[in-house]
Amino acid sequence: MAPHPVIQAIIDFSAGAAGGTACVLSGQPFDTAKVGLRGLYKGTTPALIANIAENAVLFLSYGLCQDAVRFMSRMDKGADLSDLQKASAGSLASIFSSMALCPTELVKCRLQAMHEMEASGKVARGQKSTVWTVVKTVLKTDGPLGFYQGLTSTFVRELPGYFCFFGAYEWCRSTFARHMGTSKDGIGILPLMFSGGFAGGCLWLVVYPIDCIKSRIQVYSLAGRQEGFIKTFMGVIRTEGFTALYSGLTPTMVRTFPANGALFLAYEFSRKLMMDAAGA
Repeated sequence: MAPHPVIQAIIDFSAGAAGGTACVLSGQPFDTAKVGLRGLYKGTTPALIANIAENAVLFLSYGLCQDAVRFMSRMDKGADLSDLQKASAGSLASIFSSMALCPTELVKCRLQAMHEMEASGKVARGQKSTVWTVVKTVLKTDGPLGFYQGLTSTFVRELPGYFCFFGAYEWCRSTFARHMGTSKDGIGILPLMFSGGFAGGCLWLVVYPIDCIKSRIQVYSLAGRQEGFIKTFMGVIRTEGFTALYSGLTPTMVRTFPANGALFLAYEFSRKLMMDAAGA
């Protein structure tokens, strides 16, 4: 028996938060390995907050959007969806996760840009820039809506990205299940983690150029330049070439495999534990 919709939503939200936590803790060392063993988890807290918020909202919305897909497809509530239908639900869910993600990414991009400007001497080395100074600056200059600069670009990135993300994850699990002669839930830990890592790789291959443009839009706004997606995209192609859109992809791909493997492992196992506790 399926749990009450409110209980189901809480389970999906909590499992998504658990997945986001695992994603950061497994992927953060790849971002900070150059500072040595003691610094592997330096700066984890901001990334943890951002990923927990994004993935909690994403997986909460993913569950609700699966119900929406069932309704639009005139299927019974709780009926199994195809891999393509789950990919569509994931794409819809990204609309809501983008609302949680955009402000945190804007602050991260602004903070990184300010640190680079301070290091290069383009701005005075006064008080060190922090997350709080960036937040205060955005509020002072643009108001609360300033945190959503780049939201359109985030939608452009997330909608196809999460279609590929959830589609690749479900397709990979289905392939393992077919060859192993079992259900998707019975493929085991390593195939599950591989499916999650494969999903992350597919996502970044699709969205990396879009992410590059979105980040530039958010950084340009720091200097008072308001440029749209197409204008920024064409400017990068014209001045730096197409390969600039994939600059830095390799370390991202190296990081995404273990991070997203851990994300889905934590999500699936914590969700199963909570569903069992709820008597589902």
